Amino acid sequence: MNEELKAAACRAALKHVSSGQVIGLGSGSTMAIFTKMLGQEARSKNLDIEVVPSSYEAYYLAIENGLKVISLEECTSPDLAVDGADQINRKLEMIKGGGGALAREKVIDSTSKFVVIVVDESKLVDNIGAGFPVPIEVLPMAANVLLRKVGEIGGRGRIRTGGRKVGPVVTDNGNFILDVDFGAISDPARLEKELKLIPGVVEVGIFCNIADLAYVASNRGVEELKA
Repeated sequence: MNEELKAAACRAALKHVSSGQVIGLGSGSTMAIFTKMLGQEARSKNLDIEVVPSSYEAYYLAIENGLKVISLEECTSPDLAVDGADQINRKLEMIKGGGGALAREKVIDSTSKFVVIVVDESKLVDNIGAGFPVPIEVLPMAANVLLRKVGEIGGRGRIRTGGRKVGPVVTDNGNFILDVDFGAISDPARLEKELKLIPGVVEVGIFCNIADLAYVASNRGVEELKA
């Protein structure tokens, strides 16, 4: 059922796609569905579009689905970005980074002219952080120091390890990820800024003031949330 709901949210996002656009692509299972749909849409309607992927996974999915890939250096402000979320509230504050692509996703999303988030209803929460840790991409040399630092501001963290890899997960940027439980976050923007000021932090998986619109799919239909 979740796959059907994800697909419904992705179909809603397709209406923002038009020929001539450069589109930023997020990463993860929902975005895999969207990328496949985008490739089909481009072929069926002969759309001239280019995409900027946020990860190696997104890059190879785009290629597999016949999409023209360019870099952010070639287009510094995509017309549209479509992305998923691990958690999102009705203010469109999000936790992202479950798939490890948070840094590149935030760069692409924050530079795009319009950002659409696609999720199923399980991702919509009252308070982000409740039941899901905040991913933080960090320099490997600083990982243990940062575990202590986040503990000093109320977080309980661990270095993310791979299910099919020995040792820490390594991001596409060559860094480690800390998964830090802060519980329900009362002021996500403040916490995001506080964490980013700690030396050794590359990026924080709290996304505030980035999304313009979200489509939340449930058995009742697709709800549109606006910033």
